[in-house]
Amino acid sequence: MGLLMKQGFGTWLLGTFFLSTLLLCRADVHYYEFFVRESNFTKLCNTKSMLVVNDSYPGPEIRVHRGDTVFVNVHNQGKYGFTIHWHGVKQPRNPWSDGPEFITQCPIQPGTNFTYEVILSNEIGTLWWHAHSDWTRGSVHGAFIILPAENETYPFPTPDADQAIILQSWYNRDYLEIIEEALANGTAPAVPDAYAINGHLGDTYGCPNDTIFRMQVDYQKTYLLRIINAAMNEMKFFGITNHSLTVVAQDASYVQRFTSDYVLISPGQTMDVLIHANQNTGRYYMATRPFHDSAASSRDNITTGVIQYTNSDGGLNASLIMLPTSNDSDAAIGFISRIRNSNVTQNPPMNVPTDIDRRVYIAVATNTMPCDNCTQNFRFAASLNNVSFISRRIDILQAYYNRSINDTVFTTDFPLEPPVFYNFTGDLAGFNSNTSQDTKAVVLNYGEAVEIVLQATNLGAGGSHPIHLHGFSFYRVGTGSGNFNNVTDPSSYNLVDPPLINTVHLPARGWVALRFLATNPGVWFMHCHFERHSSWGMDTVFIVKNGTTLDTSIRPPPVSGMPRCPGT
Repeated sequence: MGLLMKQGFGTWLLGTFFLSTLLLCRADVHYYEFFVRESNFTKLCNTKSMLVVNDSYPGPEIRVHRGDTVFVNVHNQGKYGFTIHWHGVKQPRNPWSDGPEFITQCPIQPGTNFTYEVILSNEIGTLWWHAHSDWTRGSVHGAFIILPAENETYPFPTPDADQAIILQSWYNRDYLEIIEEALANGTAPAVPDAYAINGHLGDTYGCPNDTIFRMQVDYQKTYLLRIINAAMNEMKFFGITNHSLTVVAQDASYVQRFTSDYVLISPGQTMDVLIHANQNTGRYYMATRPFHDSAASSRDNITTGVIQYTNSDGGLNASLIMLPTSNDSDAAIGFISRIRNSNVTQNPPMNVPTDIDRRVYIAVATNTMPCDNCTQNFRFAASLNNVSFISRRIDILQAYYNRSINDTVFTTDFPLEPPVFYNFTGDLAGFNSNTSQDTKAVVLNYGEAVEIVLQATNLGAGGSHPIHLHGFSFYRVGTGSGNFNNVTDPSSYNLVDPPLINTVHLPARGWVALRFLATNPGVWFMHCHFERHSSWGMDTVFIVKNGTTLDTSIRPPPVSGMPRCPGT
């Protein structure tokens, strides 16, 4: 009875009815085969071998309808283990197929295969899939397109065609080798040698053999661009010369439409935009560049693609590329502030928790740790509430589900607030930046209304962070500059139409507040989607306990078994 009386639960039941109604229309089952192996690619006048799916970079596109189920049989024909994550798919009651290495499974070893069951619920629009092991996602990734369900329409005029636009980081070296070397030396990993759009480097890097991505359009037709930021450590500005972008969705949820000359998209995020081919026929650059607001090193390159009108060559004019500068924080924050949830029937009913059961306040930092064998007698690290996360050799989900071994794999005492309060966004010169390593989780009761406030700090290089939570979409109810004030800042929250997302931009020298209902039992990873920060330990785990019924409890593991952990 207590659970039924909780704020928001009735709306959650309404949302469940909304989803059930969709599924009754028709839910299909799809099957894909992923063969993951080394293939050669030549870019920047340099040839290298890298791990990819089905010999393609980016990998194959998955295209299904809302509410469908997808089985993906992943064959590891490579040299080392990895996992695959279905970014933004909530996987109701099914953490077994979520994918993060040593969180919900152990890696798929070379010469073996594992079949993921990807269960879609109310997601709509664009998501993506990627490897979730070290830096393997740099080359192992692809688009996950979720079309409207049968008899369902778009909340805007149906576009004439759609196109995935995947923004990527290109390294001449092996992705895994780069991070392993950096971790061994205690140094920051190298910056990319270039950036790419759908695997093409464009015409700005000086190698005459590099190719440019081209998208053909017809005059007066409308196209839905499905933009995915798959870059390793770079937020991205993106625009098309002489064309406006109408933003219609973010992270597989519709938003109130607005028009902009550019978008700002963080690693892990997806964004759906409409373009109307209404310019003089010819060719026009699409372009992307990093947004960078920290003291860490970066590469500021503009990378190009081409929009080409049918039966028209035309000239390309690079001077027309009008992206914000790479350090334009006002442009970044200004764009993000315009995103609002859309109260259309194609979205699940708005259900923003107002009576909060569990509050978690997390200071997000880059740190250092002593290291006798490192290049500088210390090594870079990162933390959440001064806990730098480390992975054990048995996955947390298995340890939690089996109970008998969990004490040796993780503990449930992740601090719910920073262990020390200081001027997080002030001048921290001389402040002790050391952290400690551990594997700590936050445990939530089923049905709790949760608020997480993420607080950026100026420790280390400072800057913004894209934070991703597996297993949920959450409402971004508030954001601001400086240190969060739990007395005054909640009065500025947007509880009317906050965006429903799975990856949030935590602004430099600021904070962001998230809310959601813990109605998905399982083990769910939360981490920075800058790969260097996640590799350094800017991660934690949320465990949602089972409810009181079978339908509110974790599903059993697959009958065929999970990948074996090392040494077992």
